[in-house]
Amino acid sequence: MKLSPQDPAHKQACAQARRKRREKMLDASDIRLLILHFISQGAAHGYELIKSIEELSKGEYSPSPGIIYPNLTLLEEMDCIQAINPQAARKAFRLAAGGERLLHQQQASLKAIIARLSSMAVLVNNRSLPEMERAIHNMKMALNTRLSQPELAQQTLYDIIDALDEAAKKIERS
Repeated sequence: MKLSPQDPAHKQACAQARRKRREKMLDASDIRLLILHFISQGAAHGYELIKSIEELSKGEYSPSPGIIYPNLTLLEEMDCIQAINPQAARKAFRLAAGGERLLHQQQASLKAIIARLSSMAVLVNNRSLPEMERAIHNMKMALNTRLSQPELAQQTLYDIIDALDEAAKKIERS
């Protein structure tokens, strides 16, 4: 049974696929730079850092506590951050000299990470326009219908590939 793009189950499946792709978007060193960046703007605890990163991407990426807290521990061990009150239930951290150095050395990488997260929100917003969802769905359906036919001629495959390449060029240059 095929689901239409308007079907809630289809939308949920698409959202799950996007979340899975986003989970791989940042590696641990990227997360550490973001943590240092946000702590450099003011002391913060883990939950606040998760929310700051989530806000940067307008909700499209939210690191899990299992990503944030081990990296906080590592940054503390590396003398990049310091706990303000180590006995507090929610430890808030401030930037240490090692963190300032690392941020300074990795400024270009940090800018690229911030740009990537910021652009993710724009991409998702544009991609979720009803007309865009319909067009993407139509393209997938046409491809799947045509490619599922047995014994496609080699020339037909070349024509499909050429049409896709041409469409990609037009989109790139638009």
